[in-house]
Amino acid sequence: MHTCPPPKDELDERFEEHPTVNGGLGHTLLEQYEIDDGTLSTALKTYFESAHLDARTAFHSFIGIDLHPDADGDAPIVTYPASLEMTTRRGLFGEVLAGLLTESYEYIGDYTWNVPIFLFRYHDDACNYLFTLARDPEQTRKTIGRLGTDFIGVSVDDDGDVVRIISGEAKWRQTLTQAKVDEVMLGKWVNDGAGGRVRSGKGVWRDLNREPSPPSGARQLQRLLQEYDADGFDATILCLERALVARDPVAIPKTDLIVFAGNARPNRPEQECLLPWEAVPDEYTAGNDLQIMEVVFKGGTDLIDAIYESLWEGGDDA
Repeated sequence: MHTCPPPKDELDERFEEHPTVNGGLGHTLLEQYEIDDGTLSTALKTYFESAHLDARTAFHSFIGIDLHPDADGDAPIVTYPASLEMTTRRGLFGEVLAGLLTESYEYIGDYTWNVPIFLFRYHDDACNYLFTLARDPEQTRKTIGRLGTDFIGVSVDDDGDVVRIISGEAKWRQTLTQAKVDEVMLGKWVNDGAGGRVRSGKGVWRDLNREPSPPSGARQLQRLLQEYDADGFDATILCLERALVARDPVAIPKTDLIVFAGNARPNRPEQECLLPWEAVPDEYTAGNDLQIMEVVFKGGTDLIDAIYESLWEGGDDA
């Protein structure tokens, strides 16, 4: 289970927050004050270990790696997530960031959000890649991303009943520009058949509009809760089951989340937003509450590397 609280005090010291709410749209811009001197990456280390622990345990068992401190032999060369190539780790960072922000900041609707566990164990290609790499270190390659919901969290009442689900997309780009954001959100430019260009529409807006409610990640979350603590989460599990049946499901309201993070481009104006903040955009038609988080880093690539290179230093799981 994911049990580590976010280092909110450190986030407050390192980022300037600009929140707005307009109708059904919440938007928060976070701007990093200065390049990390090691303080932020150190503060985030434990949170990231907590986020990846379930997948680490599951993948190492599948691969056949024993990380117990008393295990015989040398420390394994291949481990999760350290042995994944850097592009994959950038994607993982974005997904953990979505949970970190959700548990740290106030979103539209003022719900208290909880991320009981991250869904990284369902990243099948990463697991298969590491299985092969442990047996043939020469077979290095990029992995495809995890299918389905990037991120999911729940808001529960005092009885453990789920009152709302939050899910969505997390994106990282090396440098944030309007062109890159538009391509991710609206799709690439394609020929319109008449000598012009139009957006393909195969972007995040389309994915959000098409995502079922509840999303498939809710089933994955439910199964992990059953595995780890069926008694402690009995009410949550039952609520999710009622919402996930194919016939006559009990609806649970949903909030859609977009997290877009990356490094500031040269000469970026302060408080510049690349995603809508004044009103729900026409491209979004799902009709749920929508929360957008724009996170502008200074030296974000080095921060990601520092975090992932520090996880489980020494090679042993706690």
